[in-house]
Amino acid sequence: QVQLVESGGGSVQTGESLRLSCAASGYPYTTYYMGWFRQRPGEEREGVAVIYTGGRAKYYADSVKGRFTISQDNAKNTLYLQMNSLKPEDTAMYYCAMGPAYYGYRWSDMRRYNYWGQGTQVTVSP
Repeated sequence: QVQLVESGGGSVQTGESLRLSCAASGYPYTTYYMGWFRQRPGEEREGVAVIYTGGRAKYYADSVKGRFTISQDNAKNTLYLQMNSLKPEDTAMYYCAMGPAYYGYRWSDMRRYNYWGQGTQVTVSP
């Protein structure tokens, strides 16, 4: 019932910016966690930035603090990730994810999230 579709990925050079978008349809939860994960081939998927709608709390991975900003539009149907000062180590497939608030997992734990988008590739060249 939930569909998440990412867009905005692409190839850029070090120091440039990208804005990712996640178009969402179907909201089965009153309050929820929604955000972005990324994954490199052969590596574990990691949390990048998440927003908790219950208190509007925002969480960021240490590696992106000060450079990335997560936001949601007023209609709550699109999630964004503004990525500035991109580095080669930011290169990955980026996924949009959504999950309920009643799980006891941390924001960055994949087990919290029930729905995932197909991903959008971000490549940052030196």
